[in-house]
Amino acid sequence: MPADPAAPAGAPRPAVAVLGATGSIGRQVASAFETSGYRVLAVARRRPSAAAGRTCTALDLAAAPAARIAEVLAAAGARIVVNATGGWLASAEDNRQAHTRLVGHLLDAARLLPAPPRFVQIGSIHEYGPVPEGTGIDESRPPRPRTPYGRSKLAGSNAVLQASRAGHVQGVVLRAVNVYGPGAAAGSFLGSVVRRLRALEPGGRLRLQVNGDRRDYVDVRDLADAVVRAAESPLAGRSVNIGRGEALGMRRLLTLLVAEAGLDAGVLELTDQPVASHGAGWTRADIRLADRLLAWRPKTSVGQSLRDMWQHTADT
Repeated sequence: MPADPAAPAGAPRPAVAVLGATGSIGRQVASAFETSGYRVLAVARRRPSAAAGRTCTALDLAAAPAARIAEVLAAAGARIVVNATGGWLASAEDNRQAHTRLVGHLLDAARLLPAPPRFVQIGSIHEYGPVPEGTGIDESRPPRPRTPYGRSKLAGSNAVLQASRAGHVQGVVLRAVNVYGPGAAAGSFLGSVVRRLRALEPGGRLRLQVNGDRRDYVDVRDLADAVVRAAESPLAGRSVNIGRGEALGMRRLLTLLVAEAGLDAGVLELTDQPVASHGAGWTRADIRLADRLLAWRPKTSVGQSLRDMWQHTADT
């Protein structure tokens, strides 16, 4: 097995490959590693933006052969690989391609490297599938996803855990809840709401249908911190839940967003109505294992996350 990727104090940090580095999560993960003193290889289908100490490569990881991926990783000297690719996609086949086959390509590439890399897979709380309201989702719960997204993410995460147990990587899976904060994906629920509020004419109102769903959200910067901690830990062959450990109602979340944005409460017109959504109606992660194994806890308040998410759209 390779040496612990966390270098002694004063020693150069190893290189980290962040895959999906142009996404809302990947950008924050790359920045978190750079802030911690790591050299970063940023990989995405579109060439990532340059930054100090960052090498950027445009590569379609779902289509590239394993040998090409291994060549890129080896050239950068990457000993840590973070998979931050993926997202909610329309068809079952698209989800399989993005979340299962792509991970298979990465693991095949890892086997071609001189030594097994540290591999952090950003998974999803939706890999567990629906749970009864009031349930705290811990890592002992058998995953039973019902959506193409959840099934494909679970298949990718299982592949990482199996490869870790076989010694091909030092792998850990972080099953993250819904993500918000600065740079939230435009296609996410809150990301789309922020952009629609920004687009309103003076005096306009945004009409939204909401339901009784309650979901756990984690700030993208807190998730990035968990990724760095997982990369530096000796933990392998395990999955760990990452969230706030709090189920927030959609109506409350939207009301807080408007308040943090400094908008009049009347800008929203909320109608209680059943709404088709990608995920389960209830999510609340049990995050005690993350505290115990990674010394990780969420640091960012809900208000701060919403305020920074709103402000970020003014700066872009």
